[in-house]
Amino acid sequence: MDAIFTIDQLSAVAAGLWKEGKKFSVWAFHAPMGSGKTTFIHGLCKVLGVDDAVSSPTFAIINDYKSTEAGIIHHMDWYRLKDETEAIQAGVEDVLLSGEYCFVEWPEQAPSLLPEKTLHIKIEMLDVYTRRLFTFSENNAGDIE
Repeated sequence: MDAIFTIDQLSAVAAGLWKEGKKFSVWAFHAPMGSGKTTFIHGLCKVLGVDDAVSSPTFAIINDYKSTEAGIIHHMDWYRLKDETEAIQAGVEDVLLSGEYCFVEWPEQAPSLLPEKTLHIKIEMLDVYTRRLFTFSENNAGDIE
């Protein structure tokens, strides 16, 4: 998927991404600080029928939400993790292997923990209002940084 969108179009883009990517249980969101990873995941969760408050799990590392469309969703933010060992100690590996949906911000912090069948999503800031989103299904994050 390749889409250019503004915040007003986020729900439509999120719905399209869900339709294309729901076969993947792990989604890795690659984007610079402040580019809208959490905002996009919030919009995606809204599309998926999450009624819980969706917020960045920067300090908790993992937030869990109930979705009417997708069951349990694990929203992870690996920004504060130093490496794979710290991620494993935080319980990230168990969640990734649960088979439930996992939306991961900052996957670059522990890329070797991502399963081979991961949907990689890159968000680029085109300007203050506009973003470009595109996806890759290979577990090769180095090619999309």
